Amino acid sequence: MGEEIKAPATEAVEEAAEAVSAAAETAQAAEEAAAEAAQTVKEAAPEAAEEKPSEPAESMADFEAEIDASLRRYERGEKVKCTVVSVDMDKVMVELGSTAGIIRKQDVNDDPAYNLQENIKPGDEVEATVVRPDDGHGNVVLSMKAASAQKAWDRLISLLDSKATVTVKINGVTKAGVTTILEGVRGFIPASKLSLGFVSDEELNNWVGKSVEARVITAEKDGRKLVLSSKEILREKEAAERKEAAAAVKPGMITEGTVETIKDYGAFVNLGKGVTGLLHVSQISPKRIKTPGEVLKEGDTVKVKVTKVDGSRISLSIKALDESAPEEPKEEKISFKLPKSEAIGTGLGDLLKGLKL
Repeated sequence: MGEEIKAPATEAVEEAAEAVSAAAETAQAAEEAAAEAAQTVKEAAPEAAEEKPSEPAESMADFEAEIDASLRRYERGEKVKCTVVSVDMDKVMVELGSTAGIIRKQDVNDDPAYNLQENIKPGDEVEATVVRPDDGHGNVVLSMKAASAQKAWDRLISLLDSKATVTVKINGVTKAGVTTILEGVRGFIPASKLSLGFVSDEELNNWVGKSVEARVITAEKDGRKLVLSSKEILREKEAAERKEAAAAVKPGMITEGTVETIKDYGAFVNLGKGVTGLLHVSQISPKRIKTPGEVLKEGDTVKVKVTKVDGSRISLSIKALDESAPEEPKEEKISFKLPKSEAIGTGLGDLLKGLKL
């Protein structure tokens, strides 16, 4: 009886062992098959087999930063950097993080001719100052002009110190002068500093729209006072032209000039480009004259010869032109002798003898 019970148990154990063995072989075969499949995939597409690094998941801190940025309140006078989103004829829309901002044209530049769409483009990064934290529509009101004021005045003071020449365009007329824009700041050029000559109030309108070279002669940030002048530059240019023209004047040269001033001792003649020579009274005419005014008047155009150059002093002569001209043929003199028979004291009756009336 005991043997009958033992036999089935032994058989069951053996069958279980065989099942485990078969399962192990199957698992090994499956593992080998999987390895072969993986190798095949890797060889066919090696890039696909490489494991991609996992992207870091957004943390709560990131969300908090975005929330804080969207809820941030900007303070009046605060300087910020923002990105231009769009540009219209009268305003610029910008982005400050997740907040929208607006810059009106009058808060960009003082120049009425300034074109926003030509000078500012979407994507530009600009610096501005907060004027109002909220315009009532959720926009921060900003001013580029206020932000750039400090830099502008630093630049203007530097131009004053260096006496550098700048080119500015005249855009308006004011009392006793004209206005312009330099570094975004409104400047003033007095009429007396606009030209070498006198400029009347009526003539000032003729300067609007013209570009002139000028120098900063006053730059006061606190009083927002900017004054420029063109006169010094024009004087320097005139002096340079005069020096160049004077260097071209050589003794023996014949030229034309205009009588500028008449003195008792001679006349000053303008030879052009600010070069003046003296025409001494003794060199005006071959005939003896007491004063230049006898034959010349101011404004006359005269032809002269340069007789001497001594530094900046130039001597001129009209008389030398006659001396250098070819001599005209002299009149032939007729000579005769009186007959011996006629005495020196011949009377009138003798001379008239034989004359038929």
